[in-house]
Amino acid sequence: MQLDPVFGEAYQSLNHIVIGKQQQLRLALTCILAQGHLLIEDLPGMGKTTLSHGLANVLGLKFNRVQFTSDMLPADLLGVNLFNSESRRFEYHPGPVFSQVLLADEINRASPKTQSALLEAMEEQQVSIDGETHPLPTPFVVIATQNPLHHAGTYPLPESQLDRFLMRIELGYPDWQSERAMLMNEDQGRPRVNQHVSHQQLIDAQQQVDSIITSEKIVDYILRLVTNSREHPDIDNPLSPRASKALLKASRAHALLSGRDHVIPDDVQAVFAAVCEHRMRSTHADISGNSSLSDSLLNAVNPLQP
Repeated sequence: MQLDPVFGEAYQSLNHIVIGKQQQLRLALTCILAQGHLLIEDLPGMGKTTLSHGLANVLGLKFNRVQFTSDMLPADLLGVNLFNSESRRFEYHPGPVFSQVLLADEINRASPKTQSALLEAMEEQQVSIDGETHPLPTPFVVIATQNPLHHAGTYPLPESQLDRFLMRIELGYPDWQSERAMLMNEDQGRPRVNQHVSHQQLIDAQQQVDSIITSEKIVDYILRLVTNSREHPDIDNPLSPRASKALLKASRAHALLSGRDHVIPDDVQAVFAAVCEHRMRSTHADISGNSSLSDSLLNAVNPLQP
């Protein structure tokens, strides 16, 4: 799939550090263009941190990484007011959340209270400390990584918090050739990733997403997919109106990334699983096992249906 020239260079640069994960890289860039937050669920050592840092570098964004732990407090993330004995006033010391790309590593190892503090900042785009509001930088993107839910010492994110993430992806194991290429280049060190998109180009592209043409047939296609999830016997938590809006926004961003000014059914299908799987619950699948359900929904709905 041909990409927009500006973001195509960023994509190619990312391809040199996260090898063999073309679809995941496209989805990650799509998520940022749609001004959404990204959840990556996978085993340790799959390249989640490398991808997050690489995205910040190619887009020229300030990057912070926070390792979440069970004893982490909301103030460790958001910042705190400290008393200055010289000025005899409390002064706000910002926490690591004040970055443009925040990697919330192993978010489900933190307590629900700390998770909620981050999710509130994601939703409000600001932090309130002692009644004073502090706006977060623009753009502000959270890339959260999550351990598989069977790992010890994890606090699963509830459905209401999972819904705050526009997309969820898995990197998975690389194929033979990709891992071989990675090992062959190991002695050369990590490839350098340069900035390919200016801050203004990114802001302009994010604002342009809402102007991408979406026909009535595409809107009806999205609505049929969402409605089908509400009628599916195996989906305990069907897609909400917020999910409908997220699917539309992501489809528009995917069209823009693909160099088009209009959405086609392929855009909806490309982002559907990443946008919708983590929002659904099944009696037969947990958060990491809903791919068969998303495939079922896509197969059941004809995009050309009048």
